[in-house]
Formats: sequence, structure tokens, C-alpha cells
Amino acid sequence: MKIRNIEIGTIEIPLLTPFRTALRTVDLLEGIIVRVVTESGMVGYGETAPTEAITGDRKHGIITALEILSDCMIGESIGNQERLLTIIHQTVEKNFSAKSAMEIALYDLWAQAEGVPLYRYLGGEADRFHTGITISLNPVETMVADALKAVKNGFESLKIKLGEAPAEDIGRVEAIAAAVGKQIGLKLDANQGWSPKETVAFLAELEQRELRVQLIEQPVRRADFEGLKYIKERSTIPVLADESAFSPEDARALLARQAVDMINIKLDKCGGISKALEIADICREYDTVCMIGCMLEGAISVGAAAHMASARAETVILYDLDAPILCGDSPVRGGAYFGGAEIHLSEKPGLGIECVDGVEWHRKISTKKRVR
Repeated sequence: MKIRNIEIGTIEIPLLTPFRTALRTVDLLEGIIVRVVTESGMVGYGETAPTEAITGDRKHGIITALEILSDCMIGESIGNQERLLTIIHQTVEKNFSAKSAMEIALYDLWAQAEGVPLYRYLGGEADRFHTGITISLNPVETMVADALKAVKNGFESLKIKLGEAPAEDIGRVEAIAAAVGKQIGLKLDANQGWSPKETVAFLAELEQRELRVQLIEQPVRRADFEGLKYIKERSTIPVLADESAFSPEDARALLARQAVDMINIKLDKCGGISKALEIADICREYDTVCMIGCMLEGAISVGAAAHMASARAETVILYDLDAPILCGDSPVRGGAYFGGAEIHLSEKPGLGIECVDGVEWHRKISTKKRVR
């Protein structure tokens, strides 16, 4: 069964409230959708979103990379998985977001061809998860109100965005902890906002004030592996690598140095499902657990991440898959169900996507057969 054509489109979905971190402020989810159609009419969907502050990928660049990959993939058999993955990862350098979108569409097709949901195709069993939700970086009163609303809506784990001034951030954590109570898990994410010494002092202050948190995520600059190790050696609070862990190679280097306690896996960051599985396997090798996270992607990409997590449930034990929850009405019909803190995976073959409404298709690759 060969690939007949590939379509690339875009869609914009307003966020319910602005998403603010130490790196950026976002009001709108900009989705880039890939639709891979086979000669039999079977359709696989993939998705990504530009996150220049983290991946360096812009909208135009992602579309261009997808066009290049599409030109190389039309006419290929979907049964030749190794060749297709090689095309994705060796045709263009970096461009992890584009690679992830194309991989998701192919994995959707591969699972459909077997007649099973993607998570079962990957070897998973769990089809339901509880995700945490992000509390954006804002004045403390706003963050407390957002945290209380999240708890009221059933969320038991909050990721608190920090990273401006440590002294002010201590006040944010203290106020939120007092408001939500000890039963709610608090994860802190500084998005590369502090130095190693600032982080150690911040974590020591938390302990002195008896403010219990589950972890500190990426407090220092991405390339500062030694800074992460410095923090880990001087605090009892687990250190989670996010921006420092793009690739399987990054994950292995961090774990080999004993620089972090956990790795945050994101499909858009590592280049897709195959690389995410590889990172999870490296973590298992080092007896390390993972978080499965997301950028500001839509339900197709975030649903794919949940399917992947099911396949590595013994290693991926923390879930930060809230992006679809932060948006208004989803244009996706079918696929995973995001209901507050609960995520239910579809039992339909593949990702279970039926259609995506409101997409502006920018590129429809020719269906002519190409000479090889």
C-alpha cells in the first residue's frame, strides 16, 4: 500500500487564557496538520505547532520541511517502516517539529493497517490517564485564582510556571500551596530562568519554609548540564530536564553524568514517537522515570503522546498533557478524549481521528507517480 498524496494545512485555535512562561506569552494555538493518504484511501493524521522559543522552529520553516519530506515520501510503501523513518530523520537536519508531525501520521497509518489503536500497536495496555495542568506565570493573585479553579475542576497536580525573580517566585509558590492544600501535587517549572546558585538557594528556601514540591523542571539554560548536576547534588528536590533533553543522545549524556533525576519527553522536541520511545528506553536503562509533556499542540499530537506513554507505562509515570484543555472547542473529530484532568484514548484503529474541521490546506502534493 503506497502513499498517494500528502496534504499540509494550518489552523488557529484561541486559548481560553494567555499562556505565559519565562520564555514567551501565547494567546493562540497555531496548529500545522499533516494528512497522509494512501492508494487505498486510508488517511493518517499528524500535527505540530511552532515553538520558536524552545525548538527554534517557525511556522514557515515547519511547512517547508514538511514539503521536503512529502516530496521524498510519495510513492513509498507504508509497509517499509524503516525506510520511511530514515527519510524523515535523514532528509533534513533538526526540524524536530516537522519530523514529529510526519511520524505521527505514519504511526497512525501503521496502527490502522493492523486494525488496532495506536497504543496497542506500540505494546501498551493503559487507555486512561490523569494529567496535570499548567498555571501560567502571572501576578500571584491571578496564579492563586487559576490554581483554585484547576483544583475545583478536578486537577490533582499543578505545574507552576516560574523563572522571573526567585524572591518573587517563592511568594508565588507559598501562596498557591496555602490556597490549594497539601493534597495537591506541585511541580515547579522555571523555563531556564535562573542560575544554578539561584536555584539551589531557592530550593533551600522552599525546604526551610516546609513547602513541599514534587520537582523542579529546567531551572537553568539548556546547555548547562553541569549546572543541573550542581543543583541535583545540593538539593533533595528532584531535578527534571526539559529543554536540556531534546534527543536520545541528550538524555543519555544527562543520565550518564547523573545530572538529573528525570527526563521530560515531548514529541515536538525529540522528533516524534520513535525517538520518544528511544528516550524512554534509555531512561529505563538508567532506572530513571519520565514525564510525558507537550508544547502548545492540539489534540492529534498530544493524543499521540498519550498513546506513546501507554507503551512505556513502567517508565513514563508523570503526565503533563494539558494543551488541548487550555484551548476552546477542538476542531478534531474522534481521537483521544480530553475531559478535564482525564484523558481517554480512542479504541478505534490508529489514533481514531475522523476529520479535522477548519483547516486551511496550503499544500496538496501531486498524486503523479514519481520515477525512482
